[in-house]
Amino acid sequence: MRMTTRTLALAVAGALLAGCGHKDKDAPLAFVPADTPYVVANLDVMDDDTRGALLAQADVQLPAQVKQLQSAADDMAAKDPDGARLLRAFAGELDGKTIEQFARNAGLNIKGYSAFYGLGLAPVVRFELTDAQAFNAFVGRLETAYGKKFDVADVDGQSYRRHASAEAGVQVILAVVGKQAVAALLPADAAKPLLRQALGLDRPARSLQDDGRLDKLAKAKGYQKWAVGELDLTRALPLAASGKDPLFAALFKAHAEAESAKTGEPVANQLQIPPACAGDAARIAARVPELSFGYTRLDAKHQEIRWDAALAPDITQAFAGLKVELPGLGADAQAPFDLALALPVAQLRAFWSAQSDAVAAKPFACPALADLNDTFAKLGPAMQKAAIPPFGDLLGVRVALDSLDAGKDKPMPSFTGRLVLSTNNPAGLLAMGQMMNPALAQLKLAADGKPVALPPAMTQMLNQPAWLAMGDKSLALGIGAGEDAKLADTLKAAPGNAGQMLRMNLDGAMYRTWVGLMQDKADSIAAAAAALDKDGTGAPPTPADQALAASRARTKAQFDAMRAQAERIRNMRIEAHVEDKGLVVTGQTELK
Repeated sequence: MRMTTRTLALAVAGALLAGCGHKDKDAPLAFVPADTPYVVANLDVMDDDTRGALLAQADVQLPAQVKQLQSAADDMAAKDPDGARLLRAFAGELDGKTIEQFARNAGLNIKGYSAFYGLGLAPVVRFELTDAQAFNAFVGRLETAYGKKFDVADVDGQSYRRHASAEAGVQVILAVVGKQAVAALLPADAAKPLLRQALGLDRPARSLQDDGRLDKLAKAKGYQKWAVGELDLTRALPLAASGKDPLFAALFKAHAEAESAKTGEPVANQLQIPPACAGDAARIAARVPELSFGYTRLDAKHQEIRWDAALAPDITQAFAGLKVELPGLGADAQAPFDLALALPVAQLRAFWSAQSDAVAAKPFACPALADLNDTFAKLGPAMQKAAIPPFGDLLGVRVALDSLDAGKDKPMPSFTGRLVLSTNNPAGLLAMGQMMNPALAQLKLAADGKPVALPPAMTQMLNQPAWLAMGDKSLALGIGAGEDAKLADTLKAAPGNAGQMLRMNLDGAMYRTWVGLMQDKADSIAAAAAALDKDGTGAPPTPADQALAASRARTKAQFDAMRAQAERIRNMRIEAHVEDKGLVVTGQTELK
C-alpha cells in the first residue's frame, strides 16, 4: 500500500512538473517584461478553420489598407521623403497578395506565436519565422524598392539593420534572432542596454510569460487565447508625462528642435517638464486604469470580440446599477438598423458636475493640462443648463429603420422606421413641440401607445404618412406605410437592464445599402470636381491633377473593399454596459 501511494505521488509530481515545464523559454512572451505598459499577443495558436476564417476577412480589407498606406506615404513625402519611400516599399510587398502569400514570402509563421509590446513606450514586435532566409530576402526587397541599403549595425555579435529618421529622432531596427524576427522603434541614439533588451539578448528579470497576467486576464474576461490585448494606463501615462521614457524623450526633443528652428525658443527651455506632470498623469490614469480586448468567439461564421475599460469606483457606482427606461434598449432588435442609446441626463449631469467640482477643488498643476482645467471649469455651468426641460428630462433615444431606398435617381434617400424619445415627462415634451409647431396643436395623445396620424402639413416633406404615439415615459414617431401598427409594441419593448448604455443591430443588406449610398455620393462629388477641373486645353495633367486622380483611385478601392466585406456580412450587433469593474463593449458579426 505504501509503495502504491509513493508511486501515485511520484506520478502526480511528474505530471505537475511536466505542466510547469511546458513553457517555451524562447516564446515571444518570454521576452516581454512583466511591467510592460501594453501588449497584444496570442496565448495559443488557432486551428486551421478558425485561421482561414480570419484570414479571409483580412484579405477582403487588405486592398483598402494598401491604398491607405500609399496615401499616407503621399502625405508624408514632402516632410519625410525617406520615410515615404520606405512606406511605399512595404505597401508594395502587400499589394496584390493575400495575407498568407505575404507571410510566406516574408518567412513569417502565421501558425506560430507573436507578441507586440512596449519596452517602456518603445514598441517591439516579435514573430516566429518559418524561414529566416525568406525574411532576409523580404528585407532585401524593401531595400531595393526603398532605393538604398539600410545601415547594418552590431551589438555584442548580434547584427541588425536600422533605418534612422533625423527629423523624428528615432530608428527602426530589424533583426533575425534565433527563429524569430524582431522589429522595434527606438530612439536614434538608443543606449546599449535598451538595444540588447529589444533584440532579446538580455531577458527581463520577470517576463509576462512568468507573470501569467495575460492568461489571468483572458480567463477573467472570457477572452479566447488567440489574441489578447492590454493597455495599462497607470504605467503608460506617467512614463510619457515624466519625460523619462527614452522613446518619448527622443520624440519630445526632436519636436522641440523643430519648434526652436521656427520660433527661436531654446530647446532646453522646452524640455523642462515640471514634476507635477507625472502626478497629474497618474491621477488621470486612475480614472481609467486599464483597457483590454479579446475574441470571445471566432469561426467560419462568427466573429465576436469584447472590449473592457476598467473604471474608477465612483464611475461604476454611478452607472452600473442604473436601469434606463428606454423601450428597446434591453430587447433583441429585429429591425435592419436599430440603435438604442441611453442618455440619462439627470444622472450624467450629477456625475459630470461632481467631476467639475473635483477639478476646481484640485486643479491640474501640469502646464500641458491647463486646457483641461478650463474645460472642466466650463463643464460645471453647462451641466446646470442641462437641467432645463425638456433636455433635463431625457432618458434616451432609439432609431429603428425598417427600409432605406438610396436609388441614384432620388435626390434624397427614402426610408421607413421609428424614432423613440424616452423622457420623464413625455406630455411636457409634446406640449413644447406643440408650442413650437402649431400644426401639432390639434393632436390629442394619451399615454396608451395608440398612434395618431400627423397632419398633412407635416408629412408633405416626407412624402409619406407618419404617426405619433405616447407611452408612460416615451414619445414614438413612425414614418412610412405600416409603421403605425408597430408603435404600440415599440413603446412596450423591454427597457434597459442594469448598467446598459447602448445596443445596436445592423444587418448585411442595410450595411450594403449604406455603402452604396456613400459611394454614390462620393462618385457624384468626384464627377462634379472632375468637370470643374477640365480646362479644355488638352494639356498634360499637372502634378495636382495626378494627385487628385490618385486620391479618387484610393477612395474607389476603399469602397470596393467595403462592398466586398459587406457582401459577406449577415448581421452585426454591438452592446455596451457598465458593470462593477468598468465598461464592457461586445461586438458580434455573423458571416454568410
